[in-house]
Amino acid sequence: MAVITNIEDLRVLAEKRVPRMFYDYADSGSWTEGTYRANEQDFQKIKLRQRVAVNMENRSTATTMAGTKVKMPVAIAPVGLTGMQCADGEIKAAKAAEKFGIPFILSTMSICSIEDVAAHTTAPFWFQLYMMRDRQAMVDMIERVRKAGCSALVLTLDLQVIGQRHKDLKNGLTAPPSPTIANIINLMTKPRWCLGMAGTRRHTFGNLVGHVKGVSNMRSLASWTNEQFDPRLSWADVAWVKQQWGGKLILKGIQDVEDAKLAAQSGADAIVVSNHGGRQLDGAQSSIEALPAIVNAVGSQMEVWMDGGIRSGQDVLKAWALGARGTLIGRAMVYGLGAMGEAGVTKALEIIHKELDITMAFCGRTDIQTVDKSILLPGTFPV
Repeated sequence: MAVITNIEDLRVLAEKRVPRMFYDYADSGSWTEGTYRANEQDFQKIKLRQRVAVNMENRSTATTMAGTKVKMPVAIAPVGLTGMQCADGEIKAAKAAEKFGIPFILSTMSICSIEDVAAHTTAPFWFQLYMMRDRQAMVDMIERVRKAGCSALVLTLDLQVIGQRHKDLKNGLTAPPSPTIANIINLMTKPRWCLGMAGTRRHTFGNLVGHVKGVSNMRSLASWTNEQFDPRLSWADVAWVKQQWGGKLILKGIQDVEDAKLAAQSGADAIVVSNHGGRQLDGAQSSIEALPAIVNAVGSQMEVWMDGGIRSGQDVLKAWALGARGTLIGRAMVYGLGAMGEAGVTKALEIIHKELDITMAFCGRTDIQTVDKSILLPGTFPV
């Protein structure tokens, strides 16, 4: 195997090992994919100031996110169908995150269930919730999250309607894959993946099938999901979720200053500046470009995090310098998982941490708490 030195190496390997429909599911954006590309590209425009003759010993990237101690300001983002990138994917990613010392966020649309992940981890994980029309189903799910010992709830606000991702339609995305000729031919080239899937019973949406009334298989789940994503989502619903949950609440999907102000008024503990990885509104601002104005507006009232486009520790440092007190990684984790399972997620985290640590040192800082926008070259970053 080639030496793995960066996240791109993991992506290339994942593309070889993961069935086309699931690789494309993770590695795509909506419509022209312009927002998806901008998320990555806008990080590259931001330049760092190199400093020398500074004592670089005893460095620390440690901080807290919503009161949780973390080895670096990174959490694993909630990604649907993670268990289709690799057998038992959510369990493997959660174990890697726990061992490394960062939070793991489980998606509502995961393959492994809340209970599956809880049974295989000891550190409390976080859970991401979508707003559904069936409020009793939501009450029941929040109760399951509570019983599993989850320490924070992440409510996603930017998926009231679902953006069109052309690749998913062309691939006929389903979980498990439909037995079409094209799928069978593709699966024959992925023996490692097939062998892993043959060894697990987890092949569909574990949080929903068997738990939600009227959902017993993939077909009934699809119709339920189409009916259940609630386009009427309002700030009153956010208040309802906060009341039902009663614990740490993080709101994900904020891209606008006015929405950030409303989020601060809602009493949430943190917000995630996010455009859903470029999978919703094509032609929107990149997350890193939207970040500074939101930090300026509400950063003194609550923690502001961001996701979208992070492929390196340098990206994490740039986001922190611009005021993000946490970042989420989705695709970087997925690439690692698809490439090498749990070891691949660990490798992705090690790569990002090493890049973060060394870049911070080159910028003349030894503690991430002392990093601010003065490490960035003026005129190269959004203000």
